[in-house]
Amino acid sequence: MLPDPIHPLIVHFPVVLAILVPLAALWALVAARRAPSSRPAWLAVVALAAVLVGSTWLAVETGENEEERVEEVLNSEAPLSRHEERADQFLAITVVALALSLAGLAPGRVGGIGRAAATVATLVLIPAGIRVGHSGGELVYVHGAAQAYTTGSPTTPRAVASEDREGSGRTEDRH
Repeated sequence: MLPDPIHPLIVHFPVVLAILVPLAALWALVAARRAPSSRPAWLAVVALAAVLVGSTWLAVETGENEEERVEEVLNSEAPLSRHEERADQFLAITVVALALSLAGLAPGRVGGIGRAAATVATLVLIPAGIRVGHSGGELVYVHGAAQAYTTGSPTTPRAVASEDREGSGRTEDRH
């Protein structure tokens, strides 16, 4: 049985891979300088990049499937639109990184240029992944997107936190 919503489960794969793919590319570049054939090491980069593209596409699709439900609990569509735009940008970067990593399989100079360009592209994945992940976290923790999947009152997380502080009997001004 799959969890509902599935999007939060899926998004963790691209986040992890956005860090692993650049590390693998850097490792493969170093390995290529030490070994006569860099193809086996670079195949690992291509495979990871392909899994990254697939998991990112799946994350985008599951996000789009849950978009309307989340819109119902948000006060503004701007944070959701920002997250969606960043996710689409991240997907585009993953596709470029995969295409360049495939070029890295070519022999000779073309392959070397492809590997270098792919490594640079994979390094761009890190800040792009942070941006999309941060905007997703804001949707949940600041704008209350998780409320679309919980039962109870439609109170925002900030309002709940405020009520908790007021009801705890704590006072800010203790001498």
